[in-house]
Amino acid sequence: MTTAGSVRRGPTRRTALFGLLAVLIVAACLRPPITAVGPLLGSIGADTGLGSTGLGILGAVPLLCFAVVSPWIHRPAARFGSQLLILFAMGVLAAGILVRSLPGALWLWPGTVAIGAGIAVANVLLPAVVKRDHAGRLATVTGVYSSVTTGAAGLGAGLAVPLADATGDWRTALAVWAILPCVAAAVWFLRGRAWPADPATAPAPESGPARSMWRSGVAWQVTAFMGLQSTTFYLLVTWLPSVEASLGVDAATAGWHSFAYQVVGIAAGLGATVLMGRRADQRMLAIVGGAILVVAVAGLLLVPDLVLLWAIVAGISSGATFVLAMALFGLRTRTVAQTAQLSGMAQCVGYLLAMCGPIAAGALFDVTGTWTPVLILIAVCAVGQSVVGGFAGRDRYTHTAAG
Repeated sequence: MTTAGSVRRGPTRRTALFGLLAVLIVAACLRPPITAVGPLLGSIGADTGLGSTGLGILGAVPLLCFAVVSPWIHRPAARFGSQLLILFAMGVLAAGILVRSLPGALWLWPGTVAIGAGIAVANVLLPAVVKRDHAGRLATVTGVYSSVTTGAAGLGAGLAVPLADATGDWRTALAVWAILPCVAAAVWFLRGRAWPADPATAPAPESGPARSMWRSGVAWQVTAFMGLQSTTFYLLVTWLPSVEASLGVDAATAGWHSFAYQVVGIAAGLGATVLMGRRADQRMLAIVGGAILVVAVAGLLLVPDLVLLWAIVAGISSGATFVLAMALFGLRTRTVAQTAQLSGMAQCVGYLLAMCGPIAAGALFDVTGTWTPVLILIAVCAVGQSVVGGFAGRDRYTHTAAG
C-alpha cells in the first residue's frame, strides 16, 4: 500500500505484458470445469443414478456458488488485495476439481461447490483488475480475456468425451482440468512478485457520500442483462448435447458441436470488442446479440437437421454478449471500487437467475419428455436479454461524479 503523498510507479512494458498473460491464464480456468460436464451427463447419470432433474441441479450448483460468494468478494479484496485472493481461488478450484473426481457419487457435490466458489472469486475480481491495470484499453483487454474464457470453455466441452474414451472413465476426464488452475496459480504468484505493490481492487476511499450499488437503476439493468446472458449460456452448455442426442447425434459429435458453439464465440467476442471500440453507448450490440440467439433457437425448432449451423449461430450471440456483459462492469462505473461492487452484485443476482435455467430445463424435460419447451425457454430469455440490453447499453453510470 502506498503511503500518503507517495507515487505508485507503474509497471514496465514487460511486466505489464506478463500481468496481462497472467490474467488470460486465470481466465482460461473459469469455464472448462463446468463445460466439460455437459457432454458427460449421460455417463455421470448412468454411474451415479441421477435423473435429468438431479443432473440439472448438479449443473446449477456452480451458479448458486457464484450467487452466494460474489457479493462478498470486494470487501476482502479491499483488505487483502486481488493478488492474494485470486491465487487462493486457483488453489480452491484445483482442489475442487480433484475432489469432484473421487470415486463415489457423494464427492460430486462438495467438489462442485469448491469449483463454484473458486471461480466466483476470479469472476468478480478479474474485471476490477482489468479496470485498474488496463483502464486505457478496457474494452480491448476485456474482449481478449473474455474470448480466452470462451475458447477454454469450448475446449472443455469438445475434449470431454474424447478424454473419457481415452481414459475409460468420466472422472479422469474431469480431473485433468485441475492442471490448468495449478499452472495459473504459479503464473499468478510470479505476477505478484513482478507487479508493483497491489493496492487491492479498491483504492483509497472516494470523496462524496457513499451510495449503495443496489440502489442504482443502471446497476440493476446491467445485472439483468448479465443474468439473462448467463441463463441462456448455461442452458445451452448443460443441455445442448442432450438436445442433440434426441435428434440422433452421437455423444462425441454433440461434444464437438458444443466446442464449435463456444469457439465461434471467440471470434464473435473479438468482433464485439472491435464494435465496442471506445464508444460508451452499446445498445445496438446488446439488442442484436439477443436477437441472433432467437434466430438460432427458431432454427433448432424448425430445421433441426442443421443443428451444427444453429449451434454456430448461437455461439455468435453468446460470445458477443458475454464480452459486452463483462465490459459493462467497467463501462458503467467510474472507479475501480465501483467496478468490483457492480461485478459482485451483477454476478450474485445474475447467476442466481442463471442457476434456475438448468434446473427448470431438466424438470421441463422430465415432465414433457421433449426438449421443445426448453428451447422456447431459451428464446424467451434471449428476447428479455435484448430488451434489458437496450437499457443497460446506454451511456450511463451507476453513480454520479460526486459519488
